[in-house]
Amino acid sequence: MSRVAEIVDAIRAGQSSPGAMAREVAARLALAETRALNAVLAWSSDALDREAARIDGQGRGALTGVPVAIKDNIVTTEQPTTCGSKILEGYVSPFDATAVVRLRGAGAMIAAKTNLDEFAMGSSTEHSAFGRVHHPLDPARVPGGSSGGSAAVVAAHVVPAALGSETGGSVRQPASFCGIVGVKPTYGRVSRYGLVAFGSSLDCISVFGETTDDAARILSVISGHDPLDATTVDRPPTEMPDGPASLDGMTIGLPQEYFPDDLDPGVRAATDRAVSVLRELGAKVKPVSLPHSRYAVPTYYVIAPAEAASNLARYDGARYGQRVVGEGGGLRDLYRATRGAGFGPEVRRRILIGTYVLSAGYYDAYYTKAQQVRVRIAQDFGQVFGQGVDYLFTPTTPTPAFAAGERTEDPVSMYLADIFTAAISLAGLPAMSLPIGRIDGLPIGGQLIAPAFDETGMLAVGMALEQAIDPTAEALS
Repeated sequence: MSRVAEIVDAIRAGQSSPGAMAREVAARLALAETRALNAVLAWSSDALDREAARIDGQGRGALTGVPVAIKDNIVTTEQPTTCGSKILEGYVSPFDATAVVRLRGAGAMIAAKTNLDEFAMGSSTEHSAFGRVHHPLDPARVPGGSSGGSAAVVAAHVVPAALGSETGGSVRQPASFCGIVGVKPTYGRVSRYGLVAFGSSLDCISVFGETTDDAARILSVISGHDPLDATTVDRPPTEMPDGPASLDGMTIGLPQEYFPDDLDPGVRAATDRAVSVLRELGAKVKPVSLPHSRYAVPTYYVIAPAEAASNLARYDGARYGQRVVGEGGGLRDLYRATRGAGFGPEVRRRILIGTYVLSAGYYDAYYTKAQQVRVRIAQDFGQVFGQGVDYLFTPTTPTPAFAAGERTEDPVSMYLADIFTAAISLAGLPAMSLPIGRIDGLPIGGQLIAPAFDETGMLAVGMALEQAIDPTAEALS
């Protein structure tokens, strides 16, 4: 059942009110269990009361009274936007992101700003300057990243939905780890205006929900063309699915590159069970090949850091954010001191990688070559979808949530957490993760991948699978 729909229906029927919802969410945010997650960076009862009063005065909308958490790299005027970094600590934006404006216009209330890997660079939410986020089912494990704070508050039932951002898997991967739904739209479907840039050709504001219906309702509100973002496509907002799709006559492809021999046995078992359910629902399932997907992770980790190095050059201590005056007192000393004190080790690592691959003598060997491989990756998807395959299905992640600290000293092993998500981001396609089982109580996600701009159809298939599978069943029982 959709919690978003329940809230809207209750308020429309006079059984609840925005003020009652604001008090309820404030009580959940104040709980010791919520605080222990370290998933929230900013919220206040006064701000929630103001949100409720605003909603009372604007009439009823598609999301009236629905509390939504916002990843803290999406700007808001009500709370600070830190990007999980000391360099922006205390910074308050003078404007709201387009996605936030649209949520408020539909009657939603902004409940909190959530913790993240610094500047969205990470796969575990251990790289925040304000401490790591704890997994809501096992505090010793990570919730995934970089949108781990948003995933954790939805999985802990603090809010029914949240915004995150995707560059290479930062919503789908934590959705899989936390046992909720995460939807990445087609690049250009949702405005990036007000999303603090990491990799500009990859970044997508994306959605978490307790159910597919919850996520779909949020996506239908925030999507659509925005004149403030030239990269948005001139298409109408994503339509809500009429309901679960009939899979009769549908073809689901299984990319063999996403089912390696060394895939975790529990992940394989959960995915095999989901594939059996798809068949039972009437779908034809067949193997397909995406041969260039094997190059997705190295390609991503050339392109994304290159764009990050360019985007993060604006944090110089001169215009906004933290300022640290260097010993020499000159401009170069200001830059060096501010960035040295403000950026954490993972951000510095990626800036160095990005600067290297863009430097003279290496640009063609790395960045140009990566862009060429990116085209091949996108062509693989286009070829498969052009041969009668409606959607693709894969595991979302190669393992369940790993232990905190397990991969922080080995960046490559951390980067490989994106092995099943990065290719889709490079191709700019829509994809979603939904829970399909558990391993020793830890959630496992299955990933649906759709052709460009077919979010509605993908969500309908997700609803059908969601209704037919037990997401809490042990994969190896």
